[in-house]
Amino acid sequence: MSGHSKWSQIKHKKASTDAKRGKIFTKIVKEISVAARTGGGDPDGNPRLRTAIEKAKEVNMPSDNIKKAIMKGTGELPGTTYEEITYEGYGPCGVALLIEALTDNKNRTVSEIRHTLSKNGGNMGEAGCVSWIFEKKGYILIEKSKVDEDTLMSIVLDAGADDMKNDPKEDNYEIIVSPENLAAVKGAIENQKIPVALSEITMLPKNYVPIEGSAADQMVRLVDALEDNDDVQNVYANFDIPEDAMAKA
Repeated sequence: MSGHSKWSQIKHKKASTDAKRGKIFTKIVKEISVAARTGGGDPDGNPRLRTAIEKAKEVNMPSDNIKKAIMKGTGELPGTTYEEITYEGYGPCGVALLIEALTDNKNRTVSEIRHTLSKNGGNMGEAGCVSWIFEKKGYILIEKSKVDEDTLMSIVLDAGADDMKNDPKEDNYEIIVSPENLAAVKGAIENQKIPVALSEITMLPKNYVPIEGSAADQMVRLVDALEDNDDVQNVYANFDIPEDAMAKA
């Protein structure tokens, strides 16, 4: 799990940096619109929309942009209709890849993703080839310096968390919850004035592939290239790579 912890933090920081030049806004607007279209425009009754709005606020997206994205999703304003597609494939050393996209042109998106994979030591797979390796979970990181383990464990398990992990080599506790319980567990933590370092719905691998050296560097380049595609919302992988390779992300 430690590999996931490090990578999640790096990507979280990268999203904040990207937001400064507006790069991340397009993807979040798409997610808000699709969430509103599929589950309604009220975040209180739509967990996916609530999560997307929280992500928008984390990167300081103007509230007017959020409101317009919701209205486009509910049909109150005209907007593009995006289709949700998940692609599966492999990276260097057989690393499993799940690539979630929102697109208005499937042919364009699949062509671009296939090209990015082949250019960076990966390849597209058939539907179902790697999805079994991943589980959809709510994921929370709490800095160890903010609370002791026993106190936090009592809070999160009472609130409905599935598990809490404490890797001695890590600076954070990892809390695993079912997606529908994420808001409740996060709220219980924040009610105790404990800051949440990261909270997200993610796809957690059941196993990891350790890679290092040039293969690890190539894996980082591949993920970055996929995430640079405006249609790609999320990239999940089951690699475990050294910290110096992660630092290049």
